[in-house]
Amino acid sequence: MKQFLKSILLIVVVGTLPCAAAAQNILPKSFAGWMQTGEVKTAGQPGQADAANAAVLNEYGFTGSETATYKRPDGRTLTIAASRFKDATGAYGAFTFFRDPAMKVERIGTKAASANERILFFRSNVLVDAKFDRITGMSGAELRELAGMLPEAAATAANLPNLPEYLPKQGVVENSAKYILGPQALAATKTPLSADLVSFATEPEILTQNYTTADGPVTLMLVQYPTPQIAIERLRAFQASPDSGKTFSARRTGPIIVATSGNVESSGAKALLNSVNYEAEVTWNEATAISKRDNIGNLLLAVFGLIGILLVFGLIFGVFFGGIRLLLTRYFPGTVFDLPENVEILQLHLRDGSAADK
Repeated sequence: MKQFLKSILLIVVVGTLPCAAAAQNILPKSFAGWMQTGEVKTAGQPGQADAANAAVLNEYGFTGSETATYKRPDGRTLTIAASRFKDATGAYGAFTFFRDPAMKVERIGTKAASANERILFFRSNVLVDAKFDRITGMSGAELRELAGMLPEAAATAANLPNLPEYLPKQGVVENSAKYILGPQALAATKTPLSADLVSFATEPEILTQNYTTADGPVTLMLVQYPTPQIAIERLRAFQASPDSGKTFSARRTGPIIVATSGNVESSGAKALLNSVNYEAEVTWNEATAISKRDNIGNLLLAVFGLIGILLVFGLIFGVFFGGIRLLLTRYFPGTVFDLPENVEILQLHLRDGSAADK
């Protein structure tokens, strides 16, 4: 019996191994006529995927990557490096970090950009860096098919940050936004805010974007903290900095500190500084209709239904017991249900005794 159970357990474990391995795969074997060739290179650590930017990848929550080469029957080749992050926020941050402002905006996955034969895009928590040997009119459509085959993050891990919603649209420099989650990315993007000033121990999110104004280029920086109280405390540090009013200007709106760098005294910079306003969303769940439970009509219907059920049960039991009595009377006369009229009844004659004593 023990040997039988061990065999069953071995079969279950071996059977689940391919499923587990498949769940870890990022890139498909084939898509849109491209076939995977050669060995797929995997990396479990940021340094194995990109030694030069390992610290930045770690800040974005890098969990693993795959690099594969694909070929088509006509001899064309394509190299794809796909990196997976803990959530979509990390993939978005890594996308903005590796994206160059000179790239063109593409419509692949969630966001995409291209430069010559290189196309960078992300979908959910996966960032893809694709390099074609040559671009054709179908390259975009082929990568869109690939994007639809990539694994997706589950539940809240699929949510993107909300900071981009606060960025003004007018005068924006395309592909200049940088989403930052740590001091290494902050330093690499040459943001004029220091890591000590931002205080990453409070877990802020930073988004920067370049703008063109009549007074020259201006960089808008949004630093979002978990609570308004933390933002109030950090704003004091911003205003106490020797660079405040020179290298940057700052103000607070809700849990967000808004800062500008460049010609901070210009009207364009001041307009950008005041263009971001936090709006708290309050959700009040109130019933818009009477539920079935609170409807008096449904209650009355339920009462009459219960009465009807009781009447049916009463009728059934009445017929049942009445039928039994008739059957017993017919086949067993003189029994409990059919006693003769002359059955003797014990009488105490209490009244007669009282009269006799008198």
